Amino acid sequence: MNTDVLRAEWIKVRSVRSTYYTLGVALGGILLGVAVAWSAVAAFDGAPPAMRATARVANLEEVVVLVPQLCLGILGVLAITSEYGTEMIATSLMAVPRRWPMLAAKACVLAAIGLVTGPLVVFGTYFASRSIIGDRFNGAYLTPVGDKVALLAVSGLSVVVFALLGLGLATVLRSTAGAIVIVVGLVYVVPMVAGNLPEPWSERLGSVMLPGLPRQIVGEANDHSVFGSLLSPAGAVAVLVAYALLPLAAGALLLRRRDA
Repeated sequence: MNTDVLRAEWIKVRSVRSTYYTLGVALGGILLGVAVAWSAVAAFDGAPPAMRATARVANLEEVVVLVPQLCLGILGVLAITSEYGTEMIATSLMAVPRRWPMLAAKACVLAAIGLVTGPLVVFGTYFASRSIIGDRFNGAYLTPVGDKVALLAVSGLSVVVFALLGLGLATVLRSTAGAIVIVVGLVYVVPMVAGNLPEPWSERLGSVMLPGLPRQIVGEANDHSVFGSLLSPAGAVAVLVAYALLPLAAGALLLRRRDA
């Protein structure tokens, strides 16, 4: 890939305000996790001993990761639909006649942003929540950090997949609204639908849902959630990669065949 194309895409991404807005909201996920942790602690400390003995708290980092996932998915969408909206796509394709290197460069830039943003939010939320919650909720946050690193890392890296998914869908659809609706649907709507299906379909569909893949990749079950746990770690990795690469491959093919 030509480094000039890569540099041009980096300039495009960092020169628009929408990038800073979406990244600001994504990083704000840490503050959301802190607020929820403080609220949980206040409720726990004010509860009678009998309720404290059975009280549970969610893994806040796994809840908060939905924020950067959605934000980076939207950023991936805007990375190309903004050019269609301003008709700058024609200029971009004139500068890169082969077309696919432009899409590949966008993917590399978005992946780099996701590699920083995702782990930062996930690890930041985890350590902040661990500090705030302490030994409450039957020691839910007293698990050795080393035992959590793999899941935290995979959860953080899943943000990259959302960025590439958004880019691929937007390239195929050439519609900001349409691509964002699909990304939001994959995060919120489809898992709820899957969770209400009769067995075994609920477990089967829930196992291939994006938010449920990180736990399966590290060999942990998706307990107390709408997601299934039928995939092996290798199978979960394959599904996660497919979410990123299949839309990009379809987008690259259509980008070469369609007019700007």
